[in-house]
Amino acid sequence: MSTEFLTSTLLPVPHGFSTRAGGCSEGPFASLNLGFSVGDERARVEENHRRLARAAAADLGALSRVSQVHGDRVLEARGGEGGAELRPTEGEADGLWTQAPERWVAVGTADCVPVLVVDPDGRRVAAVHSGWRGTDADISARAVEALVARGARPERLLAAVGPAIQACCYEVSEELGQRFRARFGAEVVVASAGQVRLDLTRAVRLSLERAGLKPAHVDVLQACTACDPSRFFSHRRDAGRTGRHLSYVVHRF
Repeated sequence: MSTEFLTSTLLPVPHGFSTRAGGCSEGPFASLNLGFSVGDERARVEENHRRLARAAAADLGALSRVSQVHGDRVLEARGGEGGAELRPTEGEADGLWTQAPERWVAVGTADCVPVLVVDPDGRRVAAVHSGWRGTDADISARAVEALVARGARPERLLAAVGPAIQACCYEVSEELGQRFRARFGAEVVVASAGQVRLDLTRAVRLSLERAGLKPAHVDVLQACTACDPSRFFSHRRDAGRTGRHLSYVVHRF
């Protein structure tokens, strides 16, 4: 089975939101698990990263990742020589950007919202991991601010919001629902039959638009990770025993 990625027609550079197809992991991690800290065999995860790099047509050693902590910190990817070996993570953060040619940045998810941002004028790319905590902290807006600080114009930025747990499956507490309703508006919360469900993807879109992106420049892929076990890992659906996806964007203009 070959690797399968979802992409957005909006982004003008190579990118992808991985599915679980095309890897060598087994059991609850089958098959393209790209997470090292979930209990899978390291050798299999390393091979899955090699397959990812081949599919992305990019050097594995040019890939930058972070140790994700559900915060709002955004880092610039440090330079590197590329090559065939996976580099250590850049540090603790939930967003990463680069302006170095042929480098690529990625974030891992298994229900949280992955966001890829491209500055077509300044030739910069960014990847963001946005769980509910990161969304509440406006991590996507922080990534926009990092690019704007380098000269980007927010109205020219392009963003793709990838597969995540959708409101159909994301039940939350009444307290969290009220928190998001106050922060992003009633449209991000669905309440019915005594349940409160959060539309995290919509909240991320609103965060990007409030940061200055045009609505037409934000592409949302509506796939629900929890609804489709054949294609996606889901931390909630699988009670934590599952793999991780990587969402990547390559600096290649």
